[in-house]
Amino acid sequence: MTGPAPDVTVDGFLGGRLQVRQPQNGYRAATDPVFLAAWVPAKSGESVLELGCGVGVASLCLGARVAGLSQTGLELQTDYAALARQNSEINGIPLQVVEGDLARMPAALKEQSFDHVLANPPFFPAGRVSKPQDGGKSLAFVNENSTGIWIDAGLRRLKAGGVFSMVHLSEQLGEILAGLSGRAGNVTILPVTARKNKPAKRVLVRATKAARGPLRLLSPFVVHSGDEHVQGQPDYSPEAEGILRLGKSFERG
Repeated sequence: MTGPAPDVTVDGFLGGRLQVRQPQNGYRAATDPVFLAAWVPAKSGESVLELGCGVGVASLCLGARVAGLSQTGLELQTDYAALARQNSEINGIPLQVVEGDLARMPAALKEQSFDHVLANPPFFPAGRVSKPQDGGKSLAFVNENSTGIWIDAGLRRLKAGGVFSMVHLSEQLGEILAGLSGRAGNVTILPVTARKNKPAKRVLVRATKAARGPLRLLSPFVVHSGDEHVQGQPDYSPEAEGILRLGKSFERG
């Protein structure tokens, strides 16, 4: 394997356990895919599909925590799909990457069903990205496919009793619940807040296809300790530290 291209960086995840190549100027994975991976209740021997896998961070974090998974990623952008394949090889974590659009699911994936589907959809509606010339970043952040389309695509690929897991903006929770209504139950919602007593700007949501269990709203997951950031001092909460640095799963839900 040759070294990274000049416009690609190599970044450490899970305390450096994973070395991930990603574009220097495009969309760059941060904490959200790591939290999503920690939210997925997968077990060894199960099959997993990630919609919009990017360079593969969520799938690789999940594979680092749970050995023996059969993982597939669907990615629209060729450059990101290529990096995801490289990252899979570099880190020794199997991940089959399929190029295609979740709104027009590739035939190969239409023939499959999975125990788990996970998704980290784009965060901004079309028109809210200020620099549409920024290639991959714009495509990653502009929500051309609504949240409901992501949920529909995920549920269609799940086995009955399979689990759909998502991280998204808290303002999208209504649309998430509408997309799951009548099709999945045992819905569990974990609000994610930067600091104690701050509004939750993210939600982690999990639901079981064809189940009828009640909805559960968990106490918030607080990412940072203290009331405000002190320059030069790491301040992740103990729970966040365990997930981001040690590759632990959430101890709730």
